[in-house]
Amino acid sequence: MTSGPTKNELIESLIRRGVLRTPLIIEAFEKIDRADFVLSEYHKERYGDYPLPIGHDQTISQPYTVAFMLELLGPQPGEKILDIGAGSGWQAALLAYITSKDGARGRVVSIERVPELKEMAEQNIAKYGFIEKEVVKVVEGDASKGYSEEAPFKRIIAAAASDHVRVAWKEQLMVHGRLVAPVGTRIEVYEKFSSSDFNVREYDGFRFVPLVADEGGNGGS
Repeated sequence: MTSGPTKNELIESLIRRGVLRTPLIIEAFEKIDRADFVLSEYHKERYGDYPLPIGHDQTISQPYTVAFMLELLGPQPGEKILDIGAGSGWQAALLAYITSKDGARGRVVSIERVPELKEMAEQNIAKYGFIEKEVVKVVEGDASKGYSEEAPFKRIIAAAASDHVRVAWKEQLMVHGRLVAPVGTRIEVYEKFSSSDFNVREYDGFRFVPLVADEGGNGGS
């Protein structure tokens, strides 16, 4: 029985397909092992380029989609980022690696509605020391409201689809910041030029778990 692709094979495939391009994001994929974020029963599929269940009707996202969205987001060392839907914690850990690169004082706030997934995300992210070093803060709450306590954010990324980009996210984004969020089957990218002026780009052809406000879960990263 085959054990599936290796981590290097997955990363090389994403590079070859043109979805992974930025050296620091590629490095994050190499250093933050997806295997540390999947459930034990899916260990043989840990590097498969497709979503995997993490319980509570949520998934750890397809690597292609995570890479695509991170490239659109363009995170940099030292930035403060809001991660909507902690899920397994993989995306937050990737962001933490990037924002804290070479000792930069980056910050990632990751919100999760399901208590069990919030705990899972914290445990997984802690494997890399990001919780202890306060690079990542995992918050249990309704992600549709953002996180005003630490706003504004240079970048905001959502891992679950809604029928619109939430007003709170736009308000909590810094001027000259960037927001990447699924809306239905497309990904929308907002560049903020003033408090009410945005440039919007759209990319079609994706599938996401739904964002659920006030009940259920909003995981998927």
